Amino acid sequence: MVPTRVLRAKSGQAALLEHERIVFPSYPWEWTPGQWVQAASLTLDLCEEALDDGLILKDATPLNILFSGPRPVFVDVLSFERRDPHSPLWIAYAQFVRTFLLPLGAYVHLGWPLAATMQRRDGYVPADLAPFLSLLRRWRSPLRSLVTLPRLLERKAHGGLRRPQVSEELSAFAVRRLLRSTRKALRSLTPTARESRWSDYTQTAAHYKSSDHEAKQQFVRRALERIRPARVLDVGANTGVYSRIAAECGGNVVAWDTDVQAADLNWRIAQRENLPILPLIADFARPTPAVGWQNRESASLLDRAKGKFDCVLMLGVLHHLLVTDQIPLSAIFEQLGEISTRWAIIEWIPQEDAQFDELCRGRQELYSYLSEEYFVQALSRRFIVRDRSQLANGRTLWLVEAVL
Repeated sequence: MVPTRVLRAKSGQAALLEHERIVFPSYPWEWTPGQWVQAASLTLDLCEEALDDGLILKDATPLNILFSGPRPVFVDVLSFERRDPHSPLWIAYAQFVRTFLLPLGAYVHLGWPLAATMQRRDGYVPADLAPFLSLLRRWRSPLRSLVTLPRLLERKAHGGLRRPQVSEELSAFAVRRLLRSTRKALRSLTPTARESRWSDYTQTAAHYKSSDHEAKQQFVRRALERIRPARVLDVGANTGVYSRIAAECGGNVVAWDTDVQAADLNWRIAQRENLPILPLIADFARPTPAVGWQNRESASLLDRAKGKFDCVLMLGVLHHLLVTDQIPLSAIFEQLGEISTRWAIIEWIPQEDAQFDELCRGRQELYSYLSEEYFVQALSRRFIVRDRSQLANGRTLWLVEAVL
């Protein structure tokens, strides 16, 4: 639960509550699969614990959860209500299925991205998944109870929801049994760890020798120990090697990456080692937009990031933005200046680099102007160079400070 303080509470009047601020708010469509499962598990935990105090959750959606570092935090304290001691129903169960279990089922069994839930505020319904499931999968647990049986019973549903009344003992037993079965379904939908093109990039990158990795990490650590940023954004964080260095240097880190499996591994390591790192599926070039009614329900990624970080790491990502995403260098630095309040650590990749050459795909002439001199010229409009180091593979690392 989010730490909450009661500022005012008079009998017969609305209470005024103050909650601890979450450093960087995120949304479910930016979470890794592991984060989805953890948020769902927390929801079930809190609902079960609330029963002991005569309470229950009246809604159960991922939008009630934020992440503080790798930890899910339940922030909607008004979701709790007094439970009817004679009702065997958990009214929020259907919403939990729509917004947690069916998206996870679609991800695990159909390969639908969890990010697609951005356009489904109230989740999926069984009819969304049913046409795409094989007959065998439809009748296997847990999809049998989540998709197939509800579809068969849809036509028989009429007259609205009836709330049966039973004894208090039987009521509590029924709700707890439902929570246990829901938890079992969640476990069966927990995604297994997968490999991707980028999830083992740090170990397999042919253009980096172990000495280059070591020199790069030493530069980044030295720079971070020098500037001691409180809040760090790691753009293109991959599996989080540099996110963890930033955390070890005292930073509260948000790590963006477009690769789901790499970001999920970063989250699992941060969770296991209890590091202040929040990995998210996020793209610097195509940031999450504002969504919802009048684009005001959920803020865009850039609005949430603007002026929030003392230092931004952009390591091994600049050439992707320039070549793959076709973003001008000056525009990249302008956006960087909007996010960072002071510092940035940047890696520049020369045209001779094998990775740069691969990205060009035969269009090298189009990028012949991208020399280090051009890089410095564009950089100097917004930043001052405070340190520079060249690796043996020709790449250069830069510690820069925003022009005041």
